Amino acid sequence: MSLRAGSAGSTPHGSRTLAFVESPVQLLNVLEWAHARSLGGGREASGTGPVPARARRAANLGATGARGAAGAAGPSAAGADLTLVVLSPTDPMTRGQLRRMVELARDEGHEVRWEEARGGPAAPFQTIGGLTRLLRGAERIVMGDPFSRYVQLLLTITRARDLVVVDDGTATMEFVAQLARGERLVRWHRKGGRPGARDLLFAPVSGAARRRLTPSASRRVEVFSSMPIEETPDGVTVTANDFAWTRARFGPPRITAGADLVGTSLVETGVVDGERYLNAVRTLARAHGATRYFAHRRESADKLHRLAAETGLEIVRPDLPLEVIARRGPIGRTVLSFPSTVVHTLPLALAGTDVKVAVCDIDPAWLTATASPRAQGFLSGVTGTARDVHRLAAVATA
Repeated sequence: MSLRAGSAGSTPHGSRTLAFVESPVQLLNVLEWAHARSLGGGREASGTGPVPARARRAANLGATGARGAAGAAGPSAAGADLTLVVLSPTDPMTRGQLRRMVELARDEGHEVRWEEARGGPAAPFQTIGGLTRLLRGAERIVMGDPFSRYVQLLLTITRARDLVVVDDGTATMEFVAQLARGERLVRWHRKGGRPGARDLLFAPVSGAARRRLTPSASRRVEVFSSMPIEETPDGVTVTANDFAWTRARFGPPRITAGADLVGTSLVETGVVDGERYLNAVRTLARAHGATRYFAHRRESADKLHRLAAETGLEIVRPDLPLEVIARRGPIGRTVLSFPSTVVHTLPLALAGTDVKVAVCDIDPAWLTATASPRAQGFLSGVTGTARDVHRLAAVATA
């Protein structure tokens, strides 16, 4: 695969839209946004409730991703002036998924600029220096993670009057709520603790980014999301992401008789106790006959090795976001998950199939002593607001 290097001149200076992504899911949702914008998809709300979506493309491009007749005409009008900038992380699993997603983005006709944004002490300065001219010339900025310090710093440079935030999972719910309440931007699993020295040092940049993300007479802000948005900030346009691009591009999947279990990084982020989590996975797998465990890209190798040894589950390391993997298939007739983004996204990506998504609540006893005071309420909200899912009570663990 050929990637555009992050060097001067590798991206057309006339690009009207710059999209910054740091994860495979963010890149997927930029592709969904570009698809919805070009075809008028999604349901828009601006504080007045949803408006019915317009017609969708009906082409089914098959599990292999081959083009159908509707996709053969080349990139859409909205995609032609979109440049994707990948602020590459260092995690090998994330990088691998991002490279696969970049292939799909290039297939859609989008320009891609891969930045080794964390490739050493000088990398941030080189990345920002190389992007400054593009940032100042862009009319629209699309971002996947408004909590990212990298993105917040880039927002202080741009003059764009059109800002779009696409989903980065459940964090989008917290971002919109914090923006509506005028709070500082803090990830939900860190909220409640004291700001560290780096937080205090970065506070002026974070504050400036929050002000940039607040709509004004000269600045439009859109949130493109599949998550439930309960507190909409004044002036923010919320557009629903129903994964129309994913459904048109892949599937329908072959459905197997068994169950699949979706992993979570709640242990790695310090929210859930590792032993409690392992016991819960074992209990769920036995109760529902699960045979495969789709690992989250941030789950540690040691934890996954232990899960395989003690539960007998086949550990699957997806090379693409789970929404795409599930749509391509094969996928179990039942997909089991703990509270996470997929309880909102998988029912959309798998719409029209017979797959049932079931979510298991997190027992408060599973939380670590260092978990944020907001953790239980936030996770309960993720489960309680999910549509088209079957709810399971928290399983008993020793």
